[in-house]
Amino acid sequence: MTETAPLCPASAQPCTCFRPSDCTCPARPAERAGRLPGWLGDRVPRALTLYGHDVETIEVLRIVVVAVSATLVWFQLVRPVAGWNIVGIAGLLFGAWPIFREALDNIKERRMTMELSMAIAIVAAAAISEFFTALVVTFFVLVAEELEHLTVDRGRAAITDLIDVMPQRATVRRDGVISVVPIETIGIGDRVLVAPGENIPVDGVVRAGESYVDQARITGESMPVKRRESDVVFAGSINQSGALDIQVDRIGRDTSFGRIIDAIENAEQSRAPVQRLADQLAGYLVYFSFAAAILTYLLTGNVRDTISVVIVAGACGVAAGTPLAVLGGIGRAARNGAIVKGGKHLETLGRIDTIVLDKTGTLTFGEPRVLAVHPAAGRAEAELLRLAASAELRSEHPLAKAVVAEARARGIAVPEPDSFAYSLGRGVAARLGDDRILIGSVKLLQADGIDVPLDCAGEAVSSEIYVAINGLYAGSFAVADEVRPEAAAAICALHAMRIRTLLLTGDNAEVANSVGASLGIDAVEAGMLPEQKLERVRALVASGAKVAMLGDGINDAPALTAASVGIAMGSGTDVAKESADIVLLANDLERFVATVRIARRTRHVIWQNFSGTITVDALGIVLAAFGFLNPLLAAFIHVSSELIFISNSARLLPAADRVRLSRNEKDDRA
Repeated sequence: MTETAPLCPASAQPCTCFRPSDCTCPARPAERAGRLPGWLGDRVPRALTLYGHDVETIEVLRIVVVAVSATLVWFQLVRPVAGWNIVGIAGLLFGAWPIFREALDNIKERRMTMELSMAIAIVAAAAISEFFTALVVTFFVLVAEELEHLTVDRGRAAITDLIDVMPQRATVRRDGVISVVPIETIGIGDRVLVAPGENIPVDGVVRAGESYVDQARITGESMPVKRRESDVVFAGSINQSGALDIQVDRIGRDTSFGRIIDAIENAEQSRAPVQRLADQLAGYLVYFSFAAAILTYLLTGNVRDTISVVIVAGACGVAAGTPLAVLGGIGRAARNGAIVKGGKHLETLGRIDTIVLDKTGTLTFGEPRVLAVHPAAGRAEAELLRLAASAELRSEHPLAKAVVAEARARGIAVPEPDSFAYSLGRGVAARLGDDRILIGSVKLLQADGIDVPLDCAGEAVSSEIYVAINGLYAGSFAVADEVRPEAAAAICALHAMRIRTLLLTGDNAEVANSVGASLGIDAVEAGMLPEQKLERVRALVASGAKVAMLGDGINDAPALTAASVGIAMGSGTDVAKESADIVLLANDLERFVATVRIARRTRHVIWQNFSGTITVDALGIVLAAFGFLNPLLAAFIHVSSELIFISNSARLLPAADRVRLSRNEKDDRA
């Protein structure tokens, strides 16, 4: 009878991890070992839990055997047999086997790594009968490996605490029947009922009920927000007080929370340029330590000093600490309400020196209102508003919605247009009965050969929408949009970080200059079409600037793609969010500033590790070459510095906000 393979802890599928030649599983060895049957009739488990983390039993046994062997060798409790130190040799063969195995793999792949240098140092020490030195170095390396695993596992645990909150089942109402169903069976348009204290499982719109919702995991908002009928709610939020009836808009990976999960998973799978640099630095340090060791031996002939030179150099702190820092930065940004779609985008954001801003929906709320109607001579105000609203009825532009809202607020019936065509960045051409209507920018009307009076410009604080009917100028609307209250403080914070600000907008120059002056923006360019924004951003990037583009509309999508890093507001169009490298879920400019700070802090921590590693290795090699470090002290410095730099990276990890589920509880919940 064929034994059924256990389920993989990473994929929940039959696991092939016990076949080393077929091992492609992303789960850690300790996780895989914990799912396999134990030894001695399952009396001895293959994995132990220490401080909440899984550790392979065999690795703990190696550390114990090496420690006992070193003690026996030091106190000479077992005499050599025929001149051979049997205890020392046996302890090294068993304890250092993982180090030797990885060194052999590296030799086959022609790669110079720290494992290879440690293996050479251990063999060299044993070759001159320094078995105690070889065993202690092995002990340090094994302990460091496990501590490194525990630190990285803590990082993954912190991320798991961030994303492992989605319920597996939800309460739905279908055809008047309320039932609890698996989350994967919920569809768009279903009505989900969420009781107080439950996690919201979907993105959707509240159709009934009123409650305060904790959105901290999604938007970073510290205080619960009130949600009532017609308000949007996010998956992963916590319903605190009242019952909510939610109509499903997005499910699973399409939700805001799902995109956060994707971003974090991609952070582990994708490699930022700085991670490749860390790997290169690690390789260079190994080469340098070998060159220094050869030079030391040629000049001094002292084998112990030569071994010390090989041992003291360590680059594992940057090799392991860099991806941990990137993961922590992306996780912290996600907790802050920003989805970063990869480590390279976080790295680029940390280096920006110029930020290009859109106005409508970015610096403003994108919910303008009509301040005044200016009909041309012989035109009735109500009729102008009726025809203009009909033309704008199908448009999603915020200014168009303002015209439609004004007509309805005045009780004017808005008919459906017979035809509708949208010109990107210019406006709308529509037909209603015998009337052909153009509404949009002055450029739209002028392109159709229509003369626009020069005295029809609106106030500096408003945008002007121009209307032509049947080839003749018919009037205009003055429309204003409220500036976000946090915008001025956000621009000030960006300037404090020495980031240049530039406003590119399709709005008229008076409105753009007024907004720019009130917020203290460095430069303003108005009346720009989407292709002009694109060319301006390309020119900035070509000049050597590190450019971030922050926008929200369809017309911003090309510029978002062309920038060094594109950032979309969460309230923006789907096209903008798909084109962007980073999405701000909270629609809050202060969250953008906080995300820039996180990116810069991540970059700072990584370069701290780089400079610290180079300094410690250079100083250690010099001291070891001149005989000031014996192999034991060299091993201690190697391991200590490695753990310090990994711990430095771990500071970026977001704090867990709840107790992790035990394995049994997770199994029960699944």
